[in-house]
Amino acid sequence: MPLHISSKQNPKIKQVLNLQKHTERRKTGLFTCEGRKEQEKLLASGYHPESVFYCPEILSEQAVKSFYGQALPDNFYSVSGDVYEKIAYRGQSGGILCIASGREHRLPPAPREKHPIYLVIEGIEKPGNIGALFRTADAAGIDGIILADERTDLYNPNAIRASIGCIFTVPAYIAGNAESLNWLKQHNIQVFTTWLEASHPYHQVDYTEACAIVLGTEADGISPAWVKASDKNIIIPMRGKADSLNVANSGAILLYEAMRQRGF
Repeated sequence: MPLHISSKQNPKIKQVLNLQKHTERRKTGLFTCEGRKEQEKLLASGYHPESVFYCPEILSEQAVKSFYGQALPDNFYSVSGDVYEKIAYRGQSGGILCIASGREHRLPPAPREKHPIYLVIEGIEKPGNIGALFRTADAAGIDGIILADERTDLYNPNAIRASIGCIFTVPAYIAGNAESLNWLKQHNIQVFTTWLEASHPYHQVDYTEACAIVLGTEADGISPAWVKASDKNIIIPMRGKADSLNVANSGAILLYEAMRQRGF
């Protein structure tokens, strides 16, 4: 039988709320995940929940046990409706959430694939954009995302939500700009930067060899070090009045052109 929690002052409830803060996630190495689709991907990707909270007014105990199976931890709690409403970051999210441990996301010794394709996202702060890029990367089936000069942590609840759990399914690597760039050059991976000057239309660039597409913030673009080391600058032609696209939209256009050239 799960322990029932009806007080918002319960230490376990306070832990869930604290993990909505970046500082607490960084300090503890833990994060929260809610939503059935997100947690399905979390479990399928080998993450192990440390605690599970569910609201019996929304979901039955048997349904929770069936959902988690052998992955259900000993720390298994039912919570009252008002408590669940308090801890659910996004409101009605299926009546179930968990706490899990994050992973280290160091660059690997070498790429797994012979002709890999990576997306590098430098300094992007909005978790919604990060999540959307992971969702696109999962759909396109690319080999990984490198978060260079990370400014929003990967396990931000909004990033998880926007990715619909794809931050768990796409290999993610976190490193500084210099380390990321050195790793790509060391493994003979072409660097294509989104940059306005001396650029080539994106559909005229060959993405069939090992390559990395670099995106930066909409406000500041990418750092000079990336531009200097770029094998080619690429541009998405703009025919209207807007001078830029949302970074997540740009990523989708570029990744799908790359996968089109590779025959999906």
